[in-house]
Amino acid sequence: MSRAGGDGTAALERAGAEAVKRAVGLDLASRFQESLVCYQEGIDLLLQVVKATKDEAKKHRYRQKISEYMTRAEDIKKHIEKEKQDGKYHKQIRIEENATGFGYEKLFQEYLTEIVSEVWVEDPYIRHVHQGNGRSQQISGLEEIQQSLRNYGVTLNIAFSSSIHDREIRFNNGWMIKIGRGLDYFKKPQGRFSIGYCDFDLRPCHETTVDVFHTKHTKKM
Repeated sequence: MSRAGGDGTAALERAGAEAVKRAVGLDLASRFQESLVCYQEGIDLLLQVVKATKDEAKKHRYRQKISEYMTRAEDIKKHIEKEKQDGKYHKQIRIEENATGFGYEKLFQEYLTEIVSEVWVEDPYIRHVHQGNGRSQQISGLEEIQQSLRNYGVTLNIAFSSSIHDREIRFNNGWMIKIGRGLDYFKKPQGRFSIGYCDFDLRPCHETTVDVFHTKHTKKM
């Protein structure tokens, strides 16, 4: 029993150390939003280590480290908030040709905070076969999604425009994401049973650039 408990604590230590290592690397690269997420993950894991271990020296050592990481995470939070207030926040992600690991959840998760209640999506170029065979099928598919979401208390409003050109996703917590290729940055799957057909993290991407702003850095909300 104690062996299993020890193995579990060791696994938490490794995971916490890896998360903090990623946080420091992202911090040094000025990728502050991503760094903050990793610091928070690492702190949570190391707190679990402190709770689980009976070694007082180890508890003390980790408490000191956790305090340092919490201070740095708080500094990053203040820095990000100041950039948002000053209208200077801008983060860019480069997705290389055939890259994987860029599913929608990974791309948007850190901006979907608890206060998000509305999302606006503008994408004027939904036109390829694997996006829907023609306008009538696209409308039918959107209406089916609309009804399905309604069953979960989510309202989907759909509007068509012949004049929009920009591609953007906006959340009502102030974040705006612009993807060069819009939401259609994934390559067509090779078949219904190929890897990546359902899991977008495993599907190869087209080369594109993702720009993240806070709306105080933009003229439009």
